[in-house]
Amino acid sequence: MTTLDQTPLWTADAIARATHGHVGAPFAATGISIDSRSLQPGDVFFALQDQRDGHDFLADAFARGAAGAVISRPDCVEAGPCVLVGDVLAALAALGEAARRRSSARRIAVTGSVGKTTVTQGLARALGGIGATHAPTKSLNNHIGVPLTLTRLPEQTRFAVFEIGMNHADEIRPLTRLVAPEAAIVTTIGPVHLENFDSVEGIADAKAEIFEGLVPGGPAIINADNPYALRLTKAAAQLGAPVWYFGEGEACAARLRAMETDGRRTRIAIEIEGRLRHVTVEGIGAHWGYAAAAILLGAKALGADVDLCAAALDGFGALDGRGAARELRLPGGGSFMLVDESYNANPMSMAAAIKALAARPTGLGGRRIAVIGDMLELGPDENALHAALAQDVAAARIDLVFCAGARSRHLWEALAPSQRGAFAPSANALAPALIEAIRPGDVVMAKSSNGSRISFVVEELTRLAQSQGGQE
Repeated sequence: MTTLDQTPLWTADAIARATHGHVGAPFAATGISIDSRSLQPGDVFFALQDQRDGHDFLADAFARGAAGAVISRPDCVEAGPCVLVGDVLAALAALGEAARRRSSARRIAVTGSVGKTTVTQGLARALGGIGATHAPTKSLNNHIGVPLTLTRLPEQTRFAVFEIGMNHADEIRPLTRLVAPEAAIVTTIGPVHLENFDSVEGIADAKAEIFEGLVPGGPAIINADNPYALRLTKAAAQLGAPVWYFGEGEACAARLRAMETDGRRTRIAIEIEGRLRHVTVEGIGAHWGYAAAAILLGAKALGADVDLCAAALDGFGALDGRGAARELRLPGGGSFMLVDESYNANPMSMAAAIKALAARPTGLGGRRIAVIGDMLELGPDENALHAALAQDVAAARIDLVFCAGARSRHLWEALAPSQRGAFAPSANALAPALIEAIRPGDVVMAKSSNGSRISFVVEELTRLAQSQGGQE
């Protein structure tokens, strides 16, 4: 991230002090990059050795305008201005800690099985309406993304929002301690990454690690209506963290009082400290109410004006890949609505997306169509979990279902014959059949785990529409 006035974010000397490195040649950087392809002029390039060795891309980074680099290979010191460190990833974390220590920003961290990116970006919007706010631009929530977000934290920032994810136990713990949040939100707990856990209880325990980094007195913000709320509460209590609930019950500090939808947007009423706040979001589904409640409660935990944050949040909408809806033209005339849920999926989010599809209005003669790809990392019960989605499809009265992938075949076989659109072994193979089937007035929702690439279907439908004159 580059500051608007191009004030240096880091100098070589500051980086060296934070990382115990050695300056090869001085420089001043206005941003941080770990990928030469997206590097902006003025960035300092961290040559991480992960799936590929970043040192192999130093020449490209400097050609694209890197101000300097952080490296661990002495043979690369002649590539350009640099700081030589023992381990580049460790240096990234150390610089992130230095960024946190020099900043007075109020910090909040978000995790959960579903909805953490929506809540993170919603917090950024709400808090950004009242003061300078720093947040990840994408789902930078792992052992690289969280330190990277910290290193990009400008010194003069009022609020900072961090998303923290995990695939295994013990992954959140070091990241939350690095961030040291003043409040921590767990959006909800569900059957995600089950191949790495013995039970959903184990997932709850791993998510509860986020409370271990809380500064003294910082609240643990928990979804009271999730079945694992008590387990999370006990984990927070053992650490001495006060618990603030959001949900529908009387004990909730942010209480959902009403939700109304017109099939495209939802008006939500949330009670906080005895007063109602109203927010309208560009999305549908009960999860939007919980997200808005968590966002406003998180803002309150950081001392922000809740009324101003609610006003700033108004109009917030679904993100690309996470429910964004677009009206697209068809070759033969007319249009259909595409709901892009392609970024990720698990049984909980899939059920919510199917239910939300049922609430969307169709055009004249239109149908509700679900395009479903494989959900990954579900462990030994993955086939049964896919088949069980047929119950959600039936309850929502979805007209047609198109399935892609070996796991989704189990859903296909469990569907009523009248609901079967088409099956293919991959998203690429499914796209032609879907394109052939869509007609004016349809609403098409596409969802799968990111690795199952149902996003290819979204891309093909969008390309089709662009060839016909684009969106309506």
